[in-house]
Amino acid sequence: MDSHDRPRPLVRDAAPGDFDAIARIYSHYVEHALATFEEIAPSVDEMRARHAAIAAAGLPYLVAELDGRLAGYAYASAYRPRSAYRHTIEDSVYVAEGFGRCGIGRALLTALIERCGRGPWRQMIAVIGNSGNAGSIALHAQLGFEHAGVLRDVGFKHGRWVDTVLMQRALNAAPHAPA
Repeated sequence: MDSHDRPRPLVRDAAPGDFDAIARIYSHYVEHALATFEEIAPSVDEMRARHAAIAAAGLPYLVAELDGRLAGYAYASAYRPRSAYRHTIEDSVYVAEGFGRCGIGRALLTALIERCGRGPWRQMIAVIGNSGNAGSIALHAQLGFEHAGVLRDVGFKHGRWVDTVLMQRALNAAPHAPA
């Protein structure tokens, strides 16, 4: 089956019943991967609290379903807490184990960019854990992100030093300063 014959993921807003699956997806990355620098998997309640904070900030938190299963999630969050950064956001995308190369990441990030592009935000930053994360780097590049730099050896996880790749994409290129 080629990519045109594959079922398309359904992307929608996260709902209260999604957080057991979201916590499982994220736990895999915390425990086995370098995409996040978190080292202790948060509880389902903690994931719900994080979602509530993102929703309270008016930012999107999306999930993707494929074949009746939650196959990934993505959200936007504040890039940095200081007020001058208020028009810059950071994206996060996680695909469930076993759903790689099914178009989940692309569907989620495309929807996230589209949603955020309608808001007051001007720039989206990708902070990609692990300079060897070729899939995430390629996905972001395909969706218009440009390489902005590499922070070398800024994390230590699973017994090794890990880089962070920074990529950036314009969302709303209005030439005037926001009010």
